[in-house]
Amino acid sequence: MFTGIVTDVGRVRAVRDTDRDRRFEIETAYDLAGVDIGASISHAGCCLTVVEKGEGWFAVEVSGETLGLTTLDAWTEGRRVNLERAAKVGDELGGHIVSGHVDGIGEVLSVAAEGGSHRVRIRAPRPLHRFIAPKGSITVEGVSLTVNEVKDDVFGVNLIPHTWEATTLGELTAGSRVNLEIDMLARYLARFQETA
Repeated sequence: MFTGIVTDVGRVRAVRDTDRDRRFEIETAYDLAGVDIGASISHAGCCLTVVEKGEGWFAVEVSGETLGLTTLDAWTEGRRVNLERAAKVGDELGGHIVSGHVDGIGEVLSVAAEGGSHRVRIRAPRPLHRFIAPKGSITVEGVSLTVNEVKDDVFGVNLIPHTWEATTLGELTAGSRVNLEIDMLARYLARFQETA
């Protein structure tokens, strides 16, 4: 489990296709002495397992299914990536409960400065849009955000200056593809209503 609060922005240092799909090596500022092989780390909202580590970097392996359902298929060397280590019992829950399971890929329609912040409009894939509600939570590229407005399959979020600068969201432009994870409560409520 994660909270959607990014704790480092890493950088892809190597990408290699293997007989087990694809391997990424990620440079990070994390103290890797405290990161075990097998640990879960959120990468742009996608929970991946550490399989190797070295001085200032760690490696993850990604299956074909994950590559097909997330933006990871387009990652190349040099790409910056939002990272978050798994939450521990007793940690502050600064964002919302995030599983690290990407539900779909959204498309950024517009990015506009609004005061000191930035308003971002994103088109969600259908039928995922049914789970997005005004003032609800959503995870975009691993970042916990509050939904400001929803119209059909388009929703808007407001990025405060800290989020704009401390995550990769400040690099978004119209046409960017983003990993989306809907709020877990919305998912279970919808399932309950379908089966009640």
